[in-house]
Parts: sequence; C-alpha cells; structure tokens
Amino acid sequence: MEYVVVGLLVLVIILVIILIIKSGGSNSMVEKLGKFETDITKEIGDFKLDFSDYLHKDFEKLNEKIENKLLMINEKVNERIDQNFEKTNKTFNNILERLSKIDEAQKKIDGLSTEIIGLQSVLTDKKTRGIFGEVNLNYILSSVFGEKNDRIYKIQYKLTNGFIADAVVFAPNPLGTICIDSKFPLENYQKMTDRSLSKEEQNAALKLFKADVKRHIDAISSKYIVLGETTEEAIMFLPAEAIFAEINAYHPDLLNYAYSKKVWITSPTTLMSTMTIIQMILKNLERDKYAKVIHEELNKLGIEFDKYRLRWDKLARSIDTVTKDVKDIHITTEKITKRFDSISSVNLDQKEIEDKQE
Repeated sequence: MEYVVVGLLVLVIILVIILIIKSGGSNSMVEKLGKFETDITKEIGDFKLDFSDYLHKDFEKLNEKIENKLLMINEKVNERIDQNFEKTNKTFNNILERLSKIDEAQKKIDGLSTEIIGLQSVLTDKKTRGIFGEVNLNYILSSVFGEKNDRIYKIQYKLTNGFIADAVVFAPNPLGTICIDSKFPLENYQKMTDRSLSKEEQNAALKLFKADVKRHIDAISSKYIVLGETTEEAIMFLPAEAIFAEINAYHPDLLNYAYSKKVWITSPTTLMSTMTIIQMILKNLERDKYAKVIHEELNKLGIEFDKYRLRWDKLARSIDTVTKDVKDIHITTEKITKRFDSISSVNLDQKEIEDKQE
C-alpha cells in the first residue's frame, strides 16, 4: 500500500513538472513547486520513519514469539529427559539391589551345596527331594526377579497339554516362554560315589544313574516343550552342585543327549547366572524403550528447529527486500530533489534574461 502511495506522488510530481515546462514557468508556480517539493520530501521522510518503526516493532514481536516457543520446547524436552533419567537411575539402583541379593543368595546356596549330599536323613524319598528342589528353584527365581513377579515368572505353571512345570520364565524374544523342572537323581549317585561299595556295585549304580538322568531328560523334553506355547528348549534344574559337576566332568554323553533333546542341565549356580542374564536383557529392553522416547523427542525438536530456520530465512529475505526498496526510494528522492534544483535554477536564469531585454 505504501509503495502505491509513493508511486502516485512521484507520478503527480512528474505531471506538475511537465505542466511547468509547457507553461514556460512563473514565480508563483516555482514557489508552489518548491512548497510541493518540501511537502513531498517531508511525507517521504515521515513514511520512512513510520515504516522503519513498524518493521522494528513487527520484528520484535516475531522474535519474542520465536523465543517463547523455543523456551517452551526446551522446557518440555528437559522435563522429559529428567523423567527418563530418573527412571533409568531407579532401574540401575534396582539392579544393584538385586545383585546384592543375588550375592547373598549365592553364598547361602554355596553353603547348601556343600552339604546337600550329606542330607540323607532329610531327603529320604523322592517326594521330599522334589519339594526341596522346588523350594530351591523358587528361591533362586525370587532372588533374581523379585517375590511373586508374575510378569516374568510363575511357579507351578500348567501348560495346555495338561502338564505342570515347576516354573516358567517369560523371557524376551527370541527366547520366549521357558519351562524349568527340578530333578534330583540322588540314590544311585550316592551309591556310585560310595567307596565302601565294590567296584561292580559302583559301576552298576553308575549305569542306573545315567539311566535316571536320561529318563528325566526325556520326560522334560516330551512334557515341557510345546510347539507354539513354549520355546524350543527347556531347563532341567539339579539342586545339587556335586551332581551337576559329576555330569559335566565325567559324562559328556549325557550332555550330548540333553542337547539332542533340547534340554539345558543347570545347577543352582548356573541357573542363577542364566536367570541373571535374562533379567539384564529385560532391563536393557526397558532402558532402550526410554532411550527411544528421548530419541523421538530430539527428532521432534530437530523438526521444530528446521521450521524456525526456514521461517528465519524467509524473514531475512523479506527484510533484505524492504531494505533494498527503501534504498531505491531514497535514491529516487535524491534524484527528484536534484531535478527540482535544476529546474529552479533554469527558471531564475530565464527570468533574468527577460528583465534585461525589457
């Protein structure tokens, strides 16, 4: 709008100049033209001041809006980051607490494992040994994952095929649901390690011990590996470190047989280590989830900064255009002023010549 007004004023000035030239000029016309020039110059000056003030105020408002928006984004991001760091610190503190409990439980289990073979007066039948193994298994799981943490593990879990596993662990993919069953082949192990018996009796007990272990492996493989419900492997828990050490040290054929049936043989120590690894995987997945949230917020912030940059570039180009137009108007004004001075000088010289002729 302002450009149109300036253009009209310039057009009027040009028309007036043309009329003066055609009329031959006069004192009154020159005076009016001078006054008109002064008014035009004043109007243009006022317009430049008003336009500059308008641009300054508009730029301040825009800058204030941008700063407020950035402050809001920064506060929101800081709030999210503080919340996520607080959750992460809490998670790490929980892990440290669990590790301390695991160390304490490990000391108790180590002390228990050294005496387990000597508990003949207590573990007199299969039912008693079964209860002992289940209690030991439950203690390990609760020490690693916490008491009654049904989201991660369950005790005495019934499968769709009707069989009940001593425990199941809901591990993250690709592991899935893992069944754990406690087995305690004690009688024949005691006989095969009893040096008071003859060599033949010990060898016979050894064959029976190996048959017991294979029978337990077959039972676990057939009952607790269910396609589409559990993972393709299951765990056999031996609550005696001595029996586990015997198998690993002297009976690799039993280990190979277990592998072929997709059954992992564990002791209290190895089971605790395995469950601790699963627990750490779960914690890492949870931490990665919070890291993903932070990453998404940072991406959103980056998008906002890109928008800000584009708008700022657009504003800078507009300011450059306005600045160039103001400079052009100033140059045109200077030219018109010089032209007025030239015209005024020509008219005065012409009047002096006419006076002399008279």
